[in-house]
Amino acid sequence: MGGMTDLPGSLVELARLYGVATEYVDWTGRHAGVTDSTLIAVLDALGVPAATEDERINALAEYDRDYWARSLPRTLVARSGAPTAFWVHVTHGDPVGLWLRLEDGSVRTGLRQLENNRPPFDFDGRLIGEATFELPGDLPLGYHELHLQVGSSDTRALVIVSPASLELPARLGPSRAWGLATQLYSVHSQRSWGIGDLTDLTDLAVWSAAKHGAGFILVNPLHAAAPTAPMEPSPYLPTSRRFVNPLYLRPEAISEFAYARPRGTLRKAQKEIQDRAERARRIDRDAAWKAKRSALKSVYLAERSAGRELAYAAYREREGHSLDDFATWCALAEHYGGDWHEWPGDLQHPSSKAVAAFAAEHADAVDFHRWLQWQLDDQLTAAQATAVQAGMELGIMHDLAVGVDPNGADAWALQDTLALGVSAGAPPDEFNQLGQDWSQPPWRPDQLVEKAYEPFRALVNAVLRHAGGVRIDHIIGLFRLWWIPKGSPPTEGTYVRYEHEAMIGIVALEAHRAGAVVVGEDLGTVEPWVRDYLRERGLFGTSILWFEADRDGSGGPLPAEKWREYCLSSVTTHDLPPTAGYLAGVHVRLREKLGLLTRPADQELASDQAQQAAWLAELRRVGLLGDDASADEVVLALYKYLGRTPSKLLALSLADAVGDLRTQNQPGTTDEYPNWRVPLSGPDGRKLQLEEVFTDPRAAALADAMKGIAHPPV
Repeated sequence: MGGMTDLPGSLVELARLYGVATEYVDWTGRHAGVTDSTLIAVLDALGVPAATEDERINALAEYDRDYWARSLPRTLVARSGAPTAFWVHVTHGDPVGLWLRLEDGSVRTGLRQLENNRPPFDFDGRLIGEATFELPGDLPLGYHELHLQVGSSDTRALVIVSPASLELPARLGPSRAWGLATQLYSVHSQRSWGIGDLTDLTDLAVWSAAKHGAGFILVNPLHAAAPTAPMEPSPYLPTSRRFVNPLYLRPEAISEFAYARPRGTLRKAQKEIQDRAERARRIDRDAAWKAKRSALKSVYLAERSAGRELAYAAYREREGHSLDDFATWCALAEHYGGDWHEWPGDLQHPSSKAVAAFAAEHADAVDFHRWLQWQLDDQLTAAQATAVQAGMELGIMHDLAVGVDPNGADAWALQDTLALGVSAGAPPDEFNQLGQDWSQPPWRPDQLVEKAYEPFRALVNAVLRHAGGVRIDHIIGLFRLWWIPKGSPPTEGTYVRYEHEAMIGIVALEAHRAGAVVVGEDLGTVEPWVRDYLRERGLFGTSILWFEADRDGSGGPLPAEKWREYCLSSVTTHDLPPTAGYLAGVHVRLREKLGLLTRPADQELASDQAQQAAWLAELRRVGLLGDDASADEVVLALYKYLGRTPSKLLALSLADAVGDLRTQNQPGTTDEYPNWRVPLSGPDGRKLQLEEVFTDPRAAALADAMKGIAHPPV
């Protein structure tokens, strides 16, 4: 790789202005340079031509012109309690009128001016002066509007005032909470349609709360998948993060199911798909969706009451054009396939006349997909309310994936806000020495600013609408993301920075309004200051027991008292086997079978067993484990160890609770392993229905242990 000394100065400066790293510290601590070809490709994805010296000189001049041409910044981000300075540009010498319209409609004037001695800028013969003003520190939380009045012109800018630090919801109290972590699709009941659904989620929340004192239930991302076969199994590669997968609907829970015709046929279809699911070794989303879609269409056609019609109209109005775009994309996908790049050219942008004509011609198909989202909104509302009613302090904790399928609904609808010439991923690290390409288009930071962060605000608002908490996968991506030019390996990428003050500020504001906690998945390569910043803003981090090492001491297990307090701590994660399988070395043998090991299996097993032996020794040191312990006793001791940490949130994997052995996802594979298609099973490999979880003594013992940790007897 070329270092910074090999790069033209104009390219280095242009990269700096647009937040593109020209060098970075790799996982070994070495300073690595970025090639000029990577920088040129990444800048091109940001709409900045930079291949030649002339292009770069023009781009630098255009950057300056754009700055001075703006009367106000597009968006101002402030923290409650702290004054915030901002610039104003007007023709040199013109008087300036500034006022704020707050979210509640009231007006604030009299903004204080600060000293600014910057000389005016010659903009095609017109001198533009810069003044500095200050937003007062006592502005209320919310989204406000700053107005600049010059003569008869009125310029506006969004002002986001977020909490200085997100406080814990009052209902959480001074104690800590524990929750089940579940992959919902894997857990179906006797009445669900071959796949776990929102009624199953509700029942699982009630069982864990009412019987075992759980404070929350952490569920996999419920984001929408394309409604076409084969349906994408990964919850982390959705077609849309703004909307939800109707595969999770329970048709019988919809009010109009009672009036659907013919109900006998619907019951028969349900029974058939349940029988088929029982015989299948893997979760069959396509079969489940085919049967469920047919049933849902019958319910959609049933007559609705006047009140229900009003509720549906209110939902459509609230969701606006984003819902229309998503529903239109779904109807188009059913007609032309799930990759919008392969559609007729005039249908490849949501604002085209051809798309409007298609939507008008297929109005019923589009409305069906709108209606499905309304039903999901209803069932998610009921799930959260019932979870809290059953005694949960937080209720449902949703999971927000990093990005979306480049061929899907969000990439189509938001293509002007996403960088489509690159994909997000991760640089090489200790566990993935070739790096990772997630094939997902990242947000364009410049376009987020241009659109006053509206797409991001809508996304965060949507995921928190029915939640007591949210887990944000790879939260480091709100600070910087690894961009990989199309056609290049992950090693040939670079970091692009985001306005983290705005991104985290929006998350904190939306969570404050929802009364929710925010958990950032901050594993992997993280700049040290980022974890401090997240803590300062009141966001939780993530700790996985197997990854918690005493790096400043012995290198062995991190003693419980040194773990972080503001953290969601658990023994395992969905990218590892359940703990019983991990202890048995399932992950090593699986990676050997799939050809994913970078060293001989014997060495890998020896290293893994040494790590496990160190943890077993730690469990014995603190008196949680005796000699010759069974696998079940080790699993129980590991979870009890979490209780020795100061972590305020603790998670028990449902797979661990029932003694499952198989992993849900094997990183580095697609079809080589049935990722995200493994049904919940017992230690003997037999599939378990939800009703069996409720009577499982192993699950009860672990859940009671977590209850004792979170709510110790006085």
